[in-house]
Amino acid sequence: MRIRDDMAREATQVACYSGHSYAQEPRAFTWQGRRQVVTVVERAWRTPSGPCFRVQTEDGARFELAYDEGADRWLVDEISDTHRESHDLDKEVKPNA
Repeated sequence: MRIRDDMAREATQVACYSGHSYAQEPRAFTWQGRRQVVTVVERAWRTPSGPCFRVQTEDGARFELAYDEGADRWLVDEISDTHRESHDLDKEVKPNA
């Protein structure tokens, strides 16, 4: 994830599926005062800080969400399609599938 002002990147609320552990898959989040509903989880990975996700929302916008377990907060970066790597297209996973 790109380093920017963390306050500008912080999500105020994230709704996610949590089965055997917290934050297994994001379903929706509030960012810059607007609720974003996740329609596709394109990629999921884990860093030393916690889980991260590349998602697409119902309006077609794309974001990277990172949960910092130590700070108990979510960080959000909006990303453009120019950063999408072609090999990630093969790894799309749809929520509720």
